[in-house]
Amino acid sequence: MHKVTTFKRYKSNLSMKKKLWCILIGIGSMSGLLGQQSWLLGFEKPAENPIMQAEASYSFFCPVRRDSVRWQQADVFNPAAVVRRDTVYLFFRAEDDPGAELGGRTSRIGMAWSTDGIHFARYPEPVLYPDMDPFRKWDYPGGVEDPRVVELEDGTYLMLYTSWNQDTARLSSATSKDLIHWEKHGPVFETAHGGRFLHTWSKSGSVVTELKNGRLIAKKIEGSYLMYWGELFVNLAYSKDGKDWTPSVDESGELQKSFTPTLQDFDSHLVEPGPPALYTDAGILLLYNGKNLSGEGAGTSTPEGTYCGGQVRFDAREPTRVLERLETPFICPTLPHEVSGQYKAGTTFIEGLVQFKGKWFLYYGTADSMVGVAISEQEF
Repeated sequence: MHKVTTFKRYKSNLSMKKKLWCILIGIGSMSGLLGQQSWLLGFEKPAENPIMQAEASYSFFCPVRRDSVRWQQADVFNPAAVVRRDTVYLFFRAEDDPGAELGGRTSRIGMAWSTDGIHFARYPEPVLYPDMDPFRKWDYPGGVEDPRVVELEDGTYLMLYTSWNQDTARLSSATSKDLIHWEKHGPVFETAHGGRFLHTWSKSGSVVTELKNGRLIAKKIEGSYLMYWGELFVNLAYSKDGKDWTPSVDESGELQKSFTPTLQDFDSHLVEPGPPALYTDAGILLLYNGKNLSGEGAGTSTPEGTYCGGQVRFDAREPTRVLERLETPFICPTLPHEVSGQYKAGTTFIEGLVQFKGKWFLYYGTADSMVGVAISEQEF
C-alpha cells in the first residue's frame, strides 16, 4: 500500500490569527489514485525563504517614460524558471512604484541566475518591458507580468506573459536564444478564430512539457504544442510554433472550460495554471493556483481569499478531459511574508518548476511581494 498523504493544520501566531495549512509533508498517493507518480508531492520550504525581495538600487531608463525608474523598488514576485548549462535562470515580475495601489504600477520582467537554486544574482536591467514598439498598446501602462518560460525542441526559449494595458489582460508571447534578448510576438490569440478572442481577458499560459535529460522540454502532441491557460477556469490551446495559439471551443463556439473551480473547497473562486505542465505515463499533470472564495461558497479548509497550489491530471489522449484532481492543496501560505505585502489574504502563487541536481524546485510569488521556493526530492 502507498502511504496516504496527510496535511497538518497549525494555528498561526501572526497578528491576523488565521488558521493556515502547511505544505504537504508526506510523499505518496491518496487512496483510490493510480500511484504516487500521479502527483508531484513532498515539497518543503527551506529556511532561506524568501529568496528574493524588492531592491531599490537597480535603475533602468524607461523608453516609454523617457526617464530613469527604480524598476524593482516596490515588489518582486511571480517567477518563471528554466535550467540552462547547470544554472537555474529565474524570470521575475518587478514593480516600480511602492506608492501606487495594487494593479496601478508598471511591471517589468527581470532575470536572475543561481548555481544552487536558492541564492540568486540579478541581471541589472529588465529583459522584457514596455517599449516604444508596436506592442506598447498591449503592454503599457500596466506592463508585462507573470511569465512562464519553457525550452522548445530546437533550443529556443518561449516566454508566455501577461500584457497589461490597465484595460484588458492579454496573454502574449516572446522568444529568445540566450534568455537575455527577447523578441515579442504580441497577443497569442490575435488571429485565432478570426481574432474573436483578442479582446478576451487571458492570462497564465502553462505549456505541456516532458522531462528529458533533467530539463523540461515543450512537447508536441500530434504536431502541436499544448497550453493550459486562463484565470477563472482552465482552457486548452494549440500551436505549431509557440508564438500564436488557437484556444479550444465548445459546440457553441465559446471557450471550452476544461477545468473549473470546486465550490466549498480551497479552489472555489478560481483555478489558474501554474508552472509548465508535465507529460507523464499517467497523463498530463497541471500544477495550478486555486483561490478560495470569500463568503458564500467558500471552502473551510483554507482562509477565505487565500491562494494555494493544487494539482489536476488530464487525459494525454484527450487533453481537455480531467482524470483526477488532488483534493487537498499541496502548498499554502504558512510563513509571515506569505500573508503580508500587497495581498494580505495569503498567497503562494506557483509559476516556476525545474528539476535541478536531482531535486524539484518550485518557485512562487508570496502575497504579490516576494519570491519563495519549495523543494522536493521525489522521483518522478
